[in-house]
Amino acid sequence: MTSEAAPLGDTSIAFLQHLQVQRRLAPRTLTMYGAALLRLEHAAAEQQLALTQVRPPHVRRWAAMLHGQGLGPRSIAIHLAAWRGLYRWLGREGQVSANPVDGLRPPKAGRPLPKALAVDEAVVLADHHDPATDPLLDLRDHAMTELLYGCGLRAAELIGLDCIAGPDAAGWIDLEGGDAQVLGKGSNRRIVPVGPPAVAAVQAWLAVRHQMARAGELALFVSRRGTRLTDSQLRRRLAQRAQSAGLTSHVHPHMLRHSYASHLLQSSGDLRAVQELLGHAQISTTQVYTRLDYQHLARIYDAAHPRARRKP
Repeated sequence: MTSEAAPLGDTSIAFLQHLQVQRRLAPRTLTMYGAALLRLEHAAAEQQLALTQVRPPHVRRWAAMLHGQGLGPRSIAIHLAAWRGLYRWLGREGQVSANPVDGLRPPKAGRPLPKALAVDEAVVLADHHDPATDPLLDLRDHAMTELLYGCGLRAAELIGLDCIAGPDAAGWIDLEGGDAQVLGKGSNRRIVPVGPPAVAAVQAWLAVRHQMARAGELALFVSRRGTRLTDSQLRRRLAQRAQSAGLTSHVHPHMLRHSYASHLLQSSGDLRAVQELLGHAQISTTQVYTRLDYQHLARIYDAAHPRARRKP
């Protein structure tokens, strides 16, 4: 069972297009699902099976092979989610009568704590201006960083922002009202407050955006080519900006979302409010940040309490 480079079949391509258009999955997720579907196609081809002929014993055997190849629980879970979603979609299309992946669960893994920056590190990054970079790019990157940390946006939500509001826009910012409407996972819209520093940064970028954007381009954040910024371009620019600001951690967009949530919870203690601001469907997803908050409190205790077991 291999994952060597090869074109995806028509069924998998149609399913990924469905996920992109109807479910609005992030480009990174689509890439991982595509790799998982390619593995499924190879496995079925080795058994001389069409995808619609796959049965539960096949899937169980292939999942075990993934484990044998050294894939971790999280990677196996992504594979099973992609396969399960494919057969659920085929079922709705009337091409299969049962989902062969139903009931199959990935191996359990400990849930790692999300990585967040310290408050002072996040503020340094948000305030940073890089004198060595193009002034236009610096203004754009500053605005993006302020929105990622100041609003807790996902990468796809930030990239999806348009300059103007409209029924076809994935998201937009009301600079006068100080809030943003974004389209999150599951095509769920939410409104998040935009603080004064982020508003000022976006206004500064909008004043020069026309020098980079192509005529008719609606995207708020554009690349040097004048078209909507991509996920990989955002990640690369943010990592470079963090390095320029003197941060030692590898900073990516979701780390700033984690930092936003963690710092909010440390200051407010209001888990429900943080859940709403992040757009989490389940409170259990937000509760992971209480573990980060506990670590913060534990450090304060260790440093300050007379009975703490401090190291000499």
